[in-house]
Amino acid sequence: MISEWFQRVGSSIPRGFSRYFVLELLKKKTRTGKEIIDYAVEQSNGIWKPSPGLIYPLLGRLLDEGLIEETKDGKYQLTKKGNDTADDVDKISDIVRKQLEVLFRLSNVGKFVVMDLLEKISAMGTILSSNFTHMTDEETKKYKHFLESELKKIQEKEVKKKGKEIKIE
Repeated sequence: MISEWFQRVGSSIPRGFSRYFVLELLKKKTRTGKEIIDYAVEQSNGIWKPSPGLIYPLLGRLLDEGLIEETKDGKYQLTKKGNDTADDVDKISDIVRKQLEVLFRLSNVGKFVVMDLLEKISAMGTILSSNFTHMTDEETKKYKHFLESELKKIQEKEVKKKGKEIKIE
């Protein structure tokens, strides 16, 4: 999954991806900071070489947020909160991925919509990712409502488009 992602985006690593990458990686097994860096280089075929100056401060933030913990042997592992967060990210990714697949099938117009949507989602994801632990319950509810309403709009457009295709045929 991760190596497929690198093939699609090449060398442009979006903001906030490192955080997602580390959480996903630690879901599978505990790793040291160096192992995380080495795995990123290996999986990207050398396209992405995260520096220790990126990974270790990120690990520090994840520790502060209670998403990971350090084991006695110096490796990092997800906490329950980290695992729940990674699972939530996976659920959102699945929903968005399904919607994007539909848009890609629609036509070239769908592709433009998808690219715009991806850019907006990436920006929102970065903001949410960096601010999530500092958000109030009310702010979290507002973001959740916004995301749900945007997905509903996409679904409605999908239904309308399918209806037009059926009428044309």
